[in-house]
Amino acid sequence: MKDNTILQLRNITKTYPGVTALDNVSLDIKKGEVHALVGENGAGKSTLIKTCTGAISPNEGEIIVEGKEFTEMTPKSSEENGISVIYQEFNLVGGLSVAENIFLGNAIRNGIVIDRKKMIEESQKIFDQLNIDINPKTLVKNLTVGYQQIVEIAKALSKNAKILIMDEPTSTLTKTETETLFEMIDKLKSSGVTIIYISHRMDEIFKVCDRITVLRNGKNVSTKKISETSMEEVINNIVGGNMRHSFEWVERPMAEERKVLLEVKNLQSGKRVKDVSFSLHEGEILGIAGLMGSGRSETARAIFGIDPVEKGEIYIKGQNVSINSPRDAINAGLGLVPEDRRLQGLVLGHSVKDNTILPSLKKQSKGQFVQDKKANTVVENLVSKLNIKKDDIYKTVSLLSGGNQQKVVLAKWLINDTEILILDEPTSGVDIGAKSEIIEIIREFANLGKAVLIISSEMTELLAMSDRVIIMKEGTVINSIQRKNINNEEDVERAIQDVK
Repeated sequence: MKDNTILQLRNITKTYPGVTALDNVSLDIKKGEVHALVGENGAGKSTLIKTCTGAISPNEGEIIVEGKEFTEMTPKSSEENGISVIYQEFNLVGGLSVAENIFLGNAIRNGIVIDRKKMIEESQKIFDQLNIDINPKTLVKNLTVGYQQIVEIAKALSKNAKILIMDEPTSTLTKTETETLFEMIDKLKSSGVTIIYISHRMDEIFKVCDRITVLRNGKNVSTKKISETSMEEVINNIVGGNMRHSFEWVERPMAEERKVLLEVKNLQSGKRVKDVSFSLHEGEILGIAGLMGSGRSETARAIFGIDPVEKGEIYIKGQNVSINSPRDAINAGLGLVPEDRRLQGLVLGHSVKDNTILPSLKKQSKGQFVQDKKANTVVENLVSKLNIKKDDIYKTVSLLSGGNQQKVVLAKWLINDTEILILDEPTSGVDIGAKSEIIEIIREFANLGKAVLIISSEMTELLAMSDRVIIMKEGTVINSIQRKNINNEEDVERAIQDVK
């Protein structure tokens, strides 16, 4: 074993009928490093991790942990050798205390009786080590998402984890929670814990990781020190070509000279939307930027009829409209791609076809019955146009990658002849290749003379797409800036902070 190497993967190959998920992958992970693992959905990241944790067995190759060789791992041998995973969806029981969750399935006992006092003491030791203030007696359901993630980390440390795999660890965290996580990663690294960091967020990777490995089509195409590569090189390795143009802003004709499709005047809804006014023109892509809690998503929900409008007016094509439900919004020509596609944008147990035609059932039906032949043709054409990767249109949508799920959410509004499309975090949790495709879909939609309102915390994507950016703060619009007058992300950050 190489000096300071804690985990080696040697010639790992995993095949399924007609698919090679991993193709002779070799990788060395060093003790105490933060090692990024990146690639498009389907590149082999999940399969490689499941190989390490014993969830699947490779057809060929070996895994070496601190000099011990395994042709395959089991979940038990993986845990015994200090490998632990924190998935996007936490494995916690809300009705139990923090300490009970940390020792769930591994309770400390005094004879046959569970020793809760000892579990609280041991939990407190872990939090003290991490310099985190969490009461072990608190019920997990009363914690924020960020603190729940810390409980997952504490659970792994209670099992003496030496290699901690983090799968999209910041996908649901606020900016403050993300900074807390980064501080904890530094502490874990200093204590000798090795972290494999899986994320689509390149800025985070370049901030916290020491080395980066890129997988593409089941192969390791690159492993480099972060200090010896660039974001552009990593992106090109991920997608296998130059995608830079998709993330560059392209100046489009001034939309403000065109007809107003959507106008919002003095909108008020709930605690977060206090006095919002703006207009959106034909062919315009209007970005909304602001801090967490500024009212961006809540504004979208109010316009789309999810949350009640308490005050203000909404005009569509110059007509004052009352939108009291999503159905009213759809009938008025609006579509919404929500922040959480899995909970709010899709019916996960249904097919690609069912999800795509859901808002336009009347158009696809005759009487009480869907015209299958007509619907199939429309869906097949749109699926092909959007490059949605699936076996057929009857595939259950929950089995698709995040990027393809997001394209299905977009497809259902395109098929419905939507004129005003509201997108809330449209590129969240999707890989670089899918991001590029989604950006191109949005641009093409606007080029047809339709209007787009886009909310995004990922400033690179927001600036790549927007013709104009409005800034929200504390439930109101405080500024409107033409994209051509924005030089870089810092200009927007200063506007968000209301700094001159």
